[in-house]
Amino acid sequence: MEQHKSYMLIANHTSMVDIMLMLYVSKNPFVFVGKKELAKIPVFGFFYKRVCILVDRSNAKSRSAVYRSVRQRLEKGLSICIFPEGGVPEETVLLDEFKDGAFRMAILHNIPIVPMIFLDCKKRFPWEFFSGSPGILRVMVNPFVETGILGAEDTYTIKNQIRQTIWDTLMNNKKSPMNEHRA
Repeated sequence: MEQHKSYMLIANHTSMVDIMLMLYVSKNPFVFVGKKELAKIPVFGFFYKRVCILVDRSNAKSRSAVYRSVRQRLEKGLSICIFPEGGVPEETVLLDEFKDGAFRMAILHNIPIVPMIFLDCKKRFPWEFFSGSPGILRVMVNPFVETGILGAEDTYTIKNQIRQTIWDTLMNNKKSPMNEHRA
């Protein structure tokens, strides 16, 4: 990633460690877009609402306000990070369906999408207490997807192409020629 350039960072959401891993992987400053409900969690919520653009997905005004907040952050040179599944899926779900927001915003603001795959978070640090195991956390960074020639009508296609790439990598769950980061 080029310094001082904005990107839409996306990754599969598998564990509580995903947020910290994203902070480790991205060398560019960014802000998360996340669910408003999480701000109610004691201690975590205190920090969460200070570092995230909060969205109430059930409220059209809130969703609209996110676009304005994203534009303001992009004007300051920040990147945006969204986990497009909209939350951590159940333990048995490898990859949930993607929501449109991250892709629509990237197209609207003409910023490249950086698809990442978190391969090991679910087995290293799952939601279930006293499970998991120590080990390396691998992140595959796919080639960036430029959005300059895309229009809003391309949202569905680009979303599903990127989801398929992430799905294929998770299914193979092996090293590939993509950039790999270890944490």
